Amino acid sequence: MDNYLNSYREMISLRGLTHHTVTSYSTYISAYLDYLSVFLCKDPQDVSWQELRDFIRWLQKVRSLSDRTMNAVISQLRFFTIYVLHKTWDDSQLPRRRFDEYLPYVPSQKDTWTFISTIPDLKVKAFVTLLYSAGLRSCEVRNLKCPDIEHSNKRIFIRQAKNRSSRYAILSDTAWDTILEYWYSFPAGARPRDWLFTQQRDKTRPLNHEHIPHHIALHEKRLGWEHRISCHTFRHAFGTHLYENGTDLLTIKALLGHKSITSTTIYVHLASNGTTCAVSPLDRLAGEYRGRV
Repeated sequence: MDNYLNSYREMISLRGLTHHTVTSYSTYISAYLDYLSVFLCKDPQDVSWQELRDFIRWLQKVRSLSDRTMNAVISQLRFFTIYVLHKTWDDSQLPRRRFDEYLPYVPSQKDTWTFISTIPDLKVKAFVTLLYSAGLRSCEVRNLKCPDIEHSNKRIFIRQAKNRSSRYAILSDTAWDTILEYWYSFPAGARPRDWLFTQQRDKTRPLNHEHIPHHIALHEKRLGWEHRISCHTFRHAFGTHLYENGTDLLTIKALLGHKSITSTTIYVHLASNGTTCAVSPLDRLAGEYRGRV
């Protein structure tokens, strides 16, 4: 089974994905190969469609995975079948799941300021400030290098983001002040020169992805808030608050680096002055015709 997993990782890596993504994508294929060894004692080449469907049911039951995640598993199985087993894939044999759409939690502008301004750890505060002030993804902030902060142009260079395209994000004056405070907190000879945010023990490597979520959860607890905030919450808050303050969707799309305007329209629903500011036609009719009938 190791040969199959290694072949899958090799084919995934040929797509130019990051090591972290390759590892993530391999998780459920590894579970699938373990399932075949333990329960079916079969080679992947000999697995039937019914047995594939049984695996999907078993995985969802055992791990309580969402339908959205199960679709990702099916996509990985499809890739494995086509590029590792070199067999055809039939979508009618293992259909993708329908899943409920949901609106993410977005704190109010006041709560966002309260959260960020009271973070006691200056490194975490600078990181979260960049998440919100420029609408960045956590991985984009972790991969920032000092020269990427262009104060003279009031912009931040984001190299090869999620959609593998570079872009410029805005650099706010308040964020710049926080970055300076963070940078000058280091002794003169130990200030960041390459990565803006580094690991504590290894200054040659960017901050690991678990560090900030851990501190965000701690700060929520410190404030006595319900645990609802993640790193990505601040990106949603950036887009939502821009829309609430009158920024048009095309500008928000460009700032967030969305490929499609469809991804940006979610902020109409999240904004406090979005769909709720519309007046029902019934109320207009009532105001115009009440008392005339």
